[in-house]
Amino acid sequence: MSGLSILNVDAVRAAPVSRDPYTYFLGNGVFNEEAIAEIRQDFPAIAKPGYLTVDEVALKGRFKALIDELESDAFSRILGEKFGIDLVSCPRLTTIMKKSQPKYGSIHTDGPSKVMTLLVYMNDAWDAPAAGRLRVLYDGKNYEPFAVEVPPTMGTMFAFLRADNSWHGHEPFEGERRVVQVAWVKDAAELERKKKRNRTAQFLKGIFGR
Repeated sequence: MSGLSILNVDAVRAAPVSRDPYTYFLGNGVFNEEAIAEIRQDFPAIAKPGYLTVDEVALKGRFKALIDELESDAFSRILGEKFGIDLVSCPRLTTIMKKSQPKYGSIHTDGPSKVMTLLVYMNDAWDAPAAGRLRVLYDGKNYEPFAVEVPPTMGTMFAFLRADNSWHGHEPFEGERRVVQVAWVKDAAELERKKKRNRTAQFLKGIFGR
């Protein structure tokens, strides 16, 4: 038994792994239905735009329980089995975003200190035709063509192994875009460095408003 009660382990395991243009999976319905209302209710009241680490956010209720499950060794073991790698030994950095700005979403691969990145979306609906929808891309310049487009709706999960060609991004969007990101990194020093960098970025946003 995994001991996971909020995450729908069967849905995560059933999501097919794709290898083109890099290794990723896209799953949906990854929350157990009875938990969704409370996850929605307990989502943090974040006023700042961008990603905040879990240390910077007041977590409560079922949302806090969800974060605990996402960061657990049990869940890392399930994902590691999907991708055929050891994730349990990797430190994890979890960040949360509620508000997006137009400057977010530029095409990138993630830095080499990351082993895998996972995104879990929690928006009830998404009416924007393209804006804010993450895309798996073939190069670092173009949003089209794309291999897959990720709807940022409640219970959608996207995860990928970091590679030199793991290009992804989304067209600019401004507004509420609820998402939790978990990054498995190579060592604890990298984890602390990323936390410090994120805190500095948020501090500067507080001063300069951007």
